[in-house]
Formats: sequence, structure tokens, C-alpha cells
Amino acid sequence: MGIHVIKMPDIGEGIAEVELVAWHVKPGDTVVEDQALADVMTDKANVEIPSPVAGQVLALGGDIGQVLAVGAELIRIEVAGVGNAKETPPAATAAPITVTAAVPPPAKPAAPASQAARSPSDRPIASPSVRRRAWELGIDLQDAAGSGAGGRIMQADLDACAARGMGAAVPGARAAGDAERHDEQAVPVIGLRRKIAQKMQESKRRIPHFSYVEEVDVSELETLRARLNAEHGAARPHLTLMPFLIRALVLAARQFPQINARFDDEAGVVTRHGAVHVGIATQTDAGLLVPVLRHAESRDLWSNAAEVARLANAARAGKATRDELTGSTITITSLGALGGIASTPVINHPEVAIVGVNRIVLRPVMRGGAVVARQMMNLSSSFDHRVVDGQHAAAFVQSLRERLESPATLFVE
Repeated sequence: MGIHVIKMPDIGEGIAEVELVAWHVKPGDTVVEDQALADVMTDKANVEIPSPVAGQVLALGGDIGQVLAVGAELIRIEVAGVGNAKETPPAATAAPITVTAAVPPPAKPAAPASQAARSPSDRPIASPSVRRRAWELGIDLQDAAGSGAGGRIMQADLDACAARGMGAAVPGARAAGDAERHDEQAVPVIGLRRKIAQKMQESKRRIPHFSYVEEVDVSELETLRARLNAEHGAARPHLTLMPFLIRALVLAARQFPQINARFDDEAGVVTRHGAVHVGIATQTDAGLLVPVLRHAESRDLWSNAAEVARLANAARAGKATRDELTGSTITITSLGALGGIASTPVINHPEVAIVGVNRIVLRPVMRGGAVVARQMMNLSSSFDHRVVDGQHAAAFVQSLRERLESPATLFVE
């Protein structure tokens, strides 16, 4: 028998380190070739690390949330044959490392007698998305039977647990006189949530933001949008506000090329881009991702609509590639119906501007000396004051407003 040491592989794209976000095995487990061993997080993408060999797990190379350099030891596996390790490390080094759960689950009801119970030392096998959903449902994975390979817990298993009444009840309004609560829960900031925190902190630390808010009358645009959707039905992608805003942004960027840019503040160079690669801020179960719609300048409304939908679905399913999550030159962020009246969005560093969309509301406004009902929406945008002057930012937003209020101009070069 020999020992095979699996090191953290080079994932490419110049990545020097990754964060451990999940283990799929534990010391003592038998693994087969290509079986998933661990999940790691790069800048934004989640990557599954498979086993190149079959054997028995001896030791894990880190705790969940730990950052590992490329080339660092990830796991040791005992294999039939020679292996790739010249000698077994001392017992103190080879001893199994205890892996702590990413989020401590609250107390749960005991599992039904019909389920396959695990000993407290057996860590359930489940993906990060399954663990997250189990925690949200209040289901202890220790009590859940797994139908996947090797007892891996799947989403369908959580559905079955919920159907049996497992998990915490949804809290309702507290009645007067309820007992005081003193429970606390410490939630480690790891994985994508840590990357988001670092990105936001870096953006606010490095970029002197200023925001500009303008209201836009989108009544004519909404009428046009509804008409186009009714005319084309299912024959073409459904049009939301986003494709029109992207088109307006493309045209405004021609007037204000300093807005469609990225600022390398260490080199002191602003790169103005002819291509408009639009980042679409997308909320997922794991956190905020920004997939990139490339070359918006070469697309029509329906192509933009289809690509926005595809990117959003990929991001929410955790299938967006690294290429799809990098390279934007300007970003749009929208909370849809929850968009509020105004917001102060954080710039997606190293870009120099972000356009925020607030919700559309029917409001009384003055038109031609009379009060009329119009569909109004605010644009809340932020800019990097180091390279974008206030006058240019205001003129850029006014250009967006004018085109959105007169949608025919979106199709005139």
C-alpha cells in the first residue's frame, strides 16, 4: 500500500489561492476515481475537485473557510501500489483534521425511526447548495437520508424531509407576552459571501463615490414594450425594461466614453472601451454575482433580452463560468419591484460607474398644465469622482433619461 498526496491543482486564469467551502469526504472514507472530494471558491466561481485515484482517505488538508495556495496539500489517500508520497509524515501531521460545518445548524427534532441514522462522528455528504437550503429549512442533515451516490444528500431528499414535517416551523408574529429570547447564532463569512464582502470593501475603500439620482418617465417605453411583447408573443424572447436600458447605455457611452471605462489606479491609467460589456448584478441564493453581457453594442433588443435571461439563469444555478463573471466595463443593478425610491449603488471595481434602477410606480405628474398619471422610475447611479466629473456624470444620466423617455430615439443612430 502507498500514499497518494493530492495537491490543490492550478485552476488557471492566474489564480494563486482558493478557499475551501465544502468537503465531500472524511478520513476513513473509501473513494473511487473521479469522485468529488471538495468544493473550493476562486474569485467568484465554485469549483469541484475530483479524485484522480481510488483508495481510502487518510487526512484532510484544511478546514472549511481556510484559504489554500495552489500546490498546497489538499488530501492524503492510501492507495494500492506505490503512491506518490516517498514517506508517511509523522503521526502528528497525518492525524485527521477536524472539519467544522460552515453554518452551525439550530436544534432540530429527532429523525424518524425509519431513517438511516448516522453516528455523530459521520459528517453527511452534501453540496454547498444543499447545506445552505437545509439550514434555511431548519433541517439537520445528520437526520436526513441521502439517496445519492455514497449516501450523498440531494435536493429531493430535503423535499422528502420537509414533507415529513422535519425542520423548524416558520415563525409567525409573536404574541404579546411571549418569553424573551436570548439565543444567538454565529454565521461564518466564507465562500462567495466572503468574496462579496472583500469586493465591496475594496470598492468603497479605493473609490471616492458620488451618486446622482434622476427620475424618468417611462410611460411611452412601457407602452412600446407591452406592444412588442404582444405582437411577437413566444416567437421572440420576452422584453423587460433591461434590454431598453442596455440599448440606451450603449448610445450614451458613445457620447461619454469616459464612463464606459476601467481605472487601474495603481498604474494611473484609465482605459476607455469601445466595446460595451455590461455587468448585470444578479441576486442568487449564494449571494450577489455579476455575470457579463458582452458586446452589447452589437446586439438588438431581443438578443440582449435572451442573453440577460441566460446569464441570470446560469448565475442562479451556480453554472456561470469564470469568463462569464469577469470583464465588464460598466454595471447595471436593479432590485426590480423592491427597488425603492432611490439607492446609492457600489461601483464594481475597477469600473468607474454603475447604473441603478429603482421600481416603476404610477404617480401624478404635471404635463401641459394638467395633472396626469404617468409611470415614473428613478435612476440611481454612482461614479468614481477621481476620473468622472460631476457635470459629465449628470449629462450621461440625462442622456439615458432622454432616450428612455423617447424610446424611438433608441433606434436612431
